[in-house]
Amino acid sequence: MTQQAAALQTYNNELVKCIEELCSKRDELNRQIKQEEEEKERLQHDIRVLSEKLSRVNESLAQRLAARATFDRTIAETEAAYTKILESSQSLLSVLKQEAGNLGKATEPRRKEH
Repeated sequence: MTQQAAALQTYNNELVKCIEELCSKRDELNRQIKQEEEEKERLQHDIRVLSEKLSRVNESLAQRLAARATFDRTIAETEAAYTKILESSQSLLSVLKQEAGNLGKATEPRRKEH
């Protein structure tokens, strides 16, 4: 019976050792899980912060793009109007020179022909 008791004690010791090893592995796994959950929380927080920042940048960018489009349109319209003014000024100058020439001819005394 002593041999059986010794064998039982050996089995018991090995069972306790196996259970302790399993508990140790579970504790290590729990530590890793906790660490990864904390990392997940940090990443989710970072994603929220970056998403909010991206949203603000997109809004600002949209406003700036609209403002630039307004500038572009105003500049194009102003340049077109200025070109028309230059063309009108050139036409006016041409007409004025022609009229001045005609007036000059009309006001010159006529020479008598011999």
